[in-house]
Amino acid sequence: MSDTKIAKGSIIILLGSLIFRVGGFIYRFSMAYLLGPAGYGIFTLTLPLISVLQLSAEGGIPPAIAKYIAQYDAVDQKDMIKQIIKTSFKLVLTLGVLLSIAMYILAEPLALNLFHNPAVILPFKCVALITPFSVITGELKGIFLGYYEMNYINVTKAFEQSFTILFAVLLVLANFYVAGAVIGTAIGYVITGLAAFIIFRKYIWVRLKNDRDKSDLSDGAEKFTLRKELSLVKMLLFFSIPVYLTSLGELFMYDIGTWVIGAYLPTEWVGYYGIGSPIARIPLMISMSVATAILPATAAALSTDNRGLLHTYVNQAFRYVTIVVLPTSLGIAVLARPLLSLLFPGYELGTGALQILAVGMLFFTIYTVSASLAQGIGKPIIPMISLAIAVVVELGLSLLLIPSYGINGAALATTIATFVLMATVAWRTLKQANTGLEWGNLGKIAVASIIMAVILFFIPTNLAYTASYVGIPFSQILAFLYILIICFIGAVIYMAILTMIGGVKKTDVDAFLKLGRRLGPLAPLFDRIGSFLMKYAT
Repeated sequence: MSDTKIAKGSIIILLGSLIFRVGGFIYRFSMAYLLGPAGYGIFTLTLPLISVLQLSAEGGIPPAIAKYIAQYDAVDQKDMIKQIIKTSFKLVLTLGVLLSIAMYILAEPLALNLFHNPAVILPFKCVALITPFSVITGELKGIFLGYYEMNYINVTKAFEQSFTILFAVLLVLANFYVAGAVIGTAIGYVITGLAAFIIFRKYIWVRLKNDRDKSDLSDGAEKFTLRKELSLVKMLLFFSIPVYLTSLGELFMYDIGTWVIGAYLPTEWVGYYGIGSPIARIPLMISMSVATAILPATAAALSTDNRGLLHTYVNQAFRYVTIVVLPTSLGIAVLARPLLSLLFPGYELGTGALQILAVGMLFFTIYTVSASLAQGIGKPIIPMISLAIAVVVELGLSLLLIPSYGINGAALATTIATFVLMATVAWRTLKQANTGLEWGNLGKIAVASIIMAVILFFIPTNLAYTASYVGIPFSQILAFLYILIICFIGAVIYMAILTMIGGVKKTDVDAFLKLGRRLGPLAPLFDRIGSFLMKYAT
């Protein structure tokens, strides 16, 4: 696979991820607006449950499917690929159906005994409708990834986003309330599964049927026995279980606070807490793209035993994440109140939790890069064990802090746990890689970010959220433009300070210029800014 193909695929996936994030934001915004804090609180309790059931039903198998399809396709063993598809399909569908039945049975005990709310019963039961169809979609995405068909993945995501939002909104408007939102989500997954299956049958399965396996002995080909199929299941599970446990740990890091709030507080507070999550997670898009690129780069550096190159890659990864994520997270924390007022009117009681979560997501973004580095140097056990420790820390702190401090206590528990996670993974990974960080460069970024946040703190933002409650025509639009101006001012202040203290490198400007060349009409603006920065870059 050429470097060009890898770069092209990474860009396609990054663009798809950005669109997916925007779609998820629209989804949450719609539900928050239509359901109100109490209804959105119930809906927020169901979302983690959907994620856990989906992940548990798939069991980390889609990445295993992608790995082995790519592996056997490289040696042209088509019959093995067919069997992997058939066996994994039976495996995930069985898990999906069993977990759906279990969810339906446990819905009432969970709603009454854990969350003490009968209104949660029906949405929880409706969650059981989603899992069988979502695992089919996950299976097919794994196949597409194995063939490096990134466009198919993005098309599947587009179907998922569009129809989930459409039917969820329609059913809520039809007075089905939270259950309507969950059923609409299920319908979206049904349509997505059908669309993905049609793409698979038309473009993948036909290719497999027409291609001849080099190992095929025609009529004398050896039959795939039950014993061999069980061996294949073992191979898939052996690869997928660590992936599953790590992904499950990350889900728990997001959602333990939500569940503990649901157990101790009225559902309105779950809604206030849950509304800040999509805003606080905005920096994750940046870290995920860097994490995707750094894994193969570190693996390649290690394979040639090039320690100098490894040191460069490690410091570039941490630097590129920090230079964007740190000011973004601090900016979100400072502007939390007007952001909530503009985007989610009526949810301002979640301001404090959002401010704390913004810092917590900063730690989590650095963890994602550290975890990818750990995988790149062949130590995936580091993030897995650290996640287990962090989940225990978060659960303990949530149980301790939420009864006294409410949703702010939940946010604080998450932030402390993500700091522990970040620190342990980064420390162990750097030690295993036998390299260190260039603290001087990171310190300059921190200084510029903190000064920017302090200046933004003294800029009056109350004009933005009070405009929402007065009768001025187009007040919401004016308030939004005001916030955009503040964000622009913050970005200019940050870049000016970072440049003055020698925190901008020529490699940063080169990356900035390359990005600008891909933005079409904005390229001239990026060229002018880049030319100016290059004069002062170190």
